[in-house]
Amino acid sequence: MYRKFFKRVLDFSISLIALIVFSPVIITLIVLLMFANKGKPFFFQQRPGKDEKIFTIIKFKTLRDPKDKDSELEDQADRVTKVGAFVRNHSLDELMQLVNVLKGDMSIVGPRPLLTIYLPLYNKEQARRHQVKPGITGWAQVNGRNMLSWEEKFEHDVWYVDNLSFGTDVKILLKTVQKVFQSSDVYTEKQEDAWAAWGGNAS
Repeated sequence: MYRKFFKRVLDFSISLIALIVFSPVIITLIVLLMFANKGKPFFFQQRPGKDEKIFTIIKFKTLRDPKDKDSELEDQADRVTKVGAFVRNHSLDELMQLVNVLKGDMSIVGPRPLLTIYLPLYNKEQARRHQVKPGITGWAQVNGRNMLSWEEKFEHDVWYVDNLSFGTDVKILLKTVQKVFQSSDVYTEKQEDAWAAWGGNAS
């Protein structure tokens, strides 16, 4: 019952309340990032959701545009703006994903939605991470995050699929709040980009 109904009710309620509560922060960041990114405060990218259905994820834009279309994976350290660094270090770039949760593309808790280019690289077991909606935070993010290998992250994602419950989600949310305030294991997509450039090895 929780998986099929109440989880969506909670997702909608929490994301709506959070968007209202954090609206002053969101508006402030939009203004600051518009100046930092030449009028582009948002970052849009296609990601696979539940059952590998593709949706467009919304995030705050923390990187300057690459110099040309072929340099998407250039060193991010040269592209992170001062405002963007602050936003990343405090995980504020995830705030706009509340809109994705409100729309039903994502859940508050679930496996992180990775890049679409990874889809052919998953083995059958790893692909099970798409049996549930992707989340803003998840079991892997509160159990090592950037310290985990890709194989370990996928193992944690599949564990969540098999153990999804109200209690598990509450536990993950509490741990997420703790990590955000401690600024520990802050999530970054630099590892994703590096893996994409390398070609991946999920199998």
